[in-house]
Amino acid sequence: MYTRIMSLWLTILVCVFATFQISAQDDVQSSTVKIKVLTEKEKEPLLGASVLIKTLEKGGITAFDGIATISNIPYGTYEIEVSFIGFESIEAIIQIPSNQEPFIFYLKESANALDEVVLQSTRSTRTIKRIPTRIEFIGGEELGEKVAMNATNISMVLRESTGIQMQQTSLSSGNANIRIQGLDGRYTQLLRDGFPLYGGFSSGLSIMQIPPVDLKQFEIIKGSSSTLYGGGAIAGLVNMVSKTPEIEPQLDIMVTQTQALGSTANVFYGKRNNKWGTTIFGSGNYQKAYDPEDDGFSNLPQTYSIVLNPKLFYYPSERTKIWFGLNGTYDDRKGGDIVKIEEGRDGIHQYTEENLSKRISSQAVYETQLDSLSSIKVKNSIAFFDRDLVIPDITFKGKQWNTFTEATYHKQGIKADWVLGANLYSTDFDEDSQTIERNQSDVTFGLFANNTYDFSDQWILETGLRTDYAKDWGFFVLPKVSLLFKAGTSFSSRIGGGLGYKVPDIFTEEAEFVNFENVLPINKDVLKAEHSYGVNLDFNYQAGLTDEIGFSINQLFYVTAIENGLLLNSTNNGFFQFENAEDVILSKGAETNIKFSYKDFRWFLNYAFIDTRLNYLPGNPQKPLTARHNAGSVIMYESPKWRIGFETYYTGKQFLSNGTETTDFITMGLLAMRNFTWGSTFVNFENFTDRRQSRFSPLVLPPHDNPTFPEIYAPTDGFIFSVGIILKPFGNELEHHSD
Repeated sequence: MYTRIMSLWLTILVCVFATFQISAQDDVQSSTVKIKVLTEKEKEPLLGASVLIKTLEKGGITAFDGIATISNIPYGTYEIEVSFIGFESIEAIIQIPSNQEPFIFYLKESANALDEVVLQSTRSTRTIKRIPTRIEFIGGEELGEKVAMNATNISMVLRESTGIQMQQTSLSSGNANIRIQGLDGRYTQLLRDGFPLYGGFSSGLSIMQIPPVDLKQFEIIKGSSSTLYGGGAIAGLVNMVSKTPEIEPQLDIMVTQTQALGSTANVFYGKRNNKWGTTIFGSGNYQKAYDPEDDGFSNLPQTYSIVLNPKLFYYPSERTKIWFGLNGTYDDRKGGDIVKIEEGRDGIHQYTEENLSKRISSQAVYETQLDSLSSIKVKNSIAFFDRDLVIPDITFKGKQWNTFTEATYHKQGIKADWVLGANLYSTDFDEDSQTIERNQSDVTFGLFANNTYDFSDQWILETGLRTDYAKDWGFFVLPKVSLLFKAGTSFSSRIGGGLGYKVPDIFTEEAEFVNFENVLPINKDVLKAEHSYGVNLDFNYQAGLTDEIGFSINQLFYVTAIENGLLLNSTNNGFFQFENAEDVILSKGAETNIKFSYKDFRWFLNYAFIDTRLNYLPGNPQKPLTARHNAGSVIMYESPKWRIGFETYYTGKQFLSNGTETTDFITMGLLAMRNFTWGSTFVNFENFTDRRQSRFSPLVLPPHDNPTFPEIYAPTDGFIFSVGIILKPFGNELEHHSD
């Protein structure tokens, strides 16, 4: 202690003496000082670190090589401070001149820095900082905020991500599809823990039937991802990663109530001991038919939904993990005429649309470390989906079985990582129909290899190749390549591209819009599989604007082209048949994401430019229901006790299928959450300016007993106010972690 006190006094005396000498001598000699700042762990240059000579109040910011240059520093002894957002600041004494220039300092990541995130979607064990493929990550606090806004389904998590649109396809059912970068929902592959469970017939209503409460993170890859996961990932993929059991037990009980008479209860429990672990998730939702504009038709359908998802984990050794899970969903939603729904009366009050769906799936995974550098994983899933769609004079019923089996081998080297694998995917759809025969059966076998190679600390290359054989459609060869450049921890850039494909099926947005009425089956003798090619380029920069203000920006440019696009066209006899487009669907654009941080405040700004052209039509028109301009602003305050967020989103003008241009609009939301040791309470004001499509144009066109529903381009439910409580019987850490 005595030594520390003496050192402190000596430092102060030296600084005082140096200050006196500098102020007293005008003609003293001076020098240019160079300070180099590196990360303590990786020994990489830090771009944007702040260097301050405290006595002189002069400083600089480090460049790409991690060096800050400060000119005209008089000879003497000085105290300097080196700081960077996410790292622990250091103070030191330097002597000018010195034979040791540049002065080198190593910064250590602070305890509040964002944890190293390992992503499952890449099939490797690399962290997000060392993956050439561009991946967007949603987890932790951000996911918790979205869950509080809407705990019934994952649409809220996805629709507020830049460049992603949740396109509602039905007013009566509330069904919505995810559109990435202006491309239809069928071009996005939905995964859960790496399993493709939501394809074909089972893709219907899937977004609306996945509660997010038992999920710990989302991983989003934009652009073709077919090399890793096979057909269907032309626009990209979304992998939802479930929570796993920990030694410390976790029990979350969440109850939410809205003013629109929607009630939701969610329960998650997880616990692990030495050899065994388990997680159990259950969810129940009831929504009363909701008609905010009193036009006699529901904007939110009457819904009864139950989800149950138990998992059992076994750890026979430190190297091996085995787990098995079941997922069951029962969902009954009925929309349309309010009088018919609530009172059952006929007469002019008779139009309803009812969707009854039942889904059950199993997941089994075996993974083991063969040695310190290599591992294998084998997994299997069997899924069953049953859906009845009933409207007046139309009934569409069917059942689908999906199976998925995959084996992968992973080898981690000093410079290169390898992933080798094979998988088998099958789908069998059987329709209960007395008129049109639309049964479908597809089997696809694939082999793939992926390599990630570190040329240096700055350059990392990822290459991959997949070969699929799809029954009735032939072989598909899918290469990909991605390159990552890093300049320290502050600047990085990625460029990547690949090919994709999708075999035709009848489950498209256009077929769903007409309730599959008079839709002819897939003609495998005439139709071709859809093919795609695309490129992404992005730049990422982060720095400290001041000691307390952090800044980051990510700029993405992309282009994707689809050949043989699957179209649903009408025939002369009143039927609809699928055809291939004679020219490409071309989607190109840019996305900008900016983040500022100051103490407990964060400000996110985003903008997306989406230019999706239908080149097979005269004049290459913009794709209907696709806004070219979208922007958003989110301001968050986060402290150990409070979390408050204010959101503003702008959606630009769109075109309908008939060429009519829609209006643009702005929506706003406010969330306030209070944390306690026993849990949290929250209130959410979603779309509190009450922007909804009925304010711009009708949602329902007469006659009342046989209505027509126009295309949906804006929110239909309007303002939704909700309150909720989250109970954590095993404790809620009131510790603030900022990323």
